[in-house]
Amino acid sequence: MKPEDATTTAKVLIEALPYIQKFAGQTVVIKYGGNAMVDEELKSSFARDVVLLKHVGINPVIVHGGGPQISQLLEKTGKASKFVEGQRVTDSETMDIVEMVLGGLVNKEIVELINQHGGRATGITGKDGRLIRARKLTLKRKADEVIDLGHTGEVVSIDPTLLNHLKGDDFIPVIAPTASDSQGVALNINADSVAGKVASALHAEKLILLTNTTGVQKDGQLVTRLASREIESLIKDGVIRDGMRPKTMCAWDALASGVKTVHIIDGRIQHAVLLELFTSEGIGTLLYS
Repeated sequence: MKPEDATTTAKVLIEALPYIQKFAGQTVVIKYGGNAMVDEELKSSFARDVVLLKHVGINPVIVHGGGPQISQLLEKTGKASKFVEGQRVTDSETMDIVEMVLGGLVNKEIVELINQHGGRATGITGKDGRLIRARKLTLKRKADEVIDLGHTGEVVSIDPTLLNHLKGDDFIPVIAPTASDSQGVALNINADSVAGKVASALHAEKLILLTNTTGVQKDGQLVTRLASREIESLIKDGVIRDGMRPKTMCAWDALASGVKTVHIIDGRIQHAVLLELFTSEGIGTLLYS
């Protein structure tokens, strides 16, 4: 290694040290999705980030999506994907595919990647250990119009018992966002929502949402810090809209439930999690109470 390269490496480690010390022993919930889940280099980068967090004493908990993978498999079976206000309409046949993709293919691939890089990951769904109590989600457009989304659900509550056991035994939980209602009917739940509720139940230090954008933007510029009290006005002004709106609302709810900070960051950047947590500048939007 050249002397200048060694100096740069040392500076990076020194900058990271106070953050490692500050967050040691704390829980960080990471919602993993978007391009980071489909690009091979980004998948490897994410897995190494997670393993490093665990090795320096931070407890990562992963909640993953899988929308593109679900849509691809539906297309192969000749079934079109249908969305209403950003929520997937999930009939019984689609739910079978959702469970196969999220709880099987995607979940196990993430677990294997983390394990290959030296971690001890274990994959679960919201059904395991009664982790997630859920109910069917319905949308109301008008007082007399109710939209049936089929097997699409929302979180009622989180029982963190299983997650606490896994963390205590030095496992890294990888959660697929499916669950059952009180009658045992399978439900597909938005991964951002699950991540926020899990972070709240675990009293997490941080919730990190990996996205396909740089973070919240205003007038074309990244908003690096955003207080929760500012979110509502930015939504009303149309600054926060489209796919960023549910993410910021998820952040708002998590902060109100005791999560210290929420980070919306660009998962298209290699080692995005480490850059956000262990550098003074970060790379995305930090939301705080």
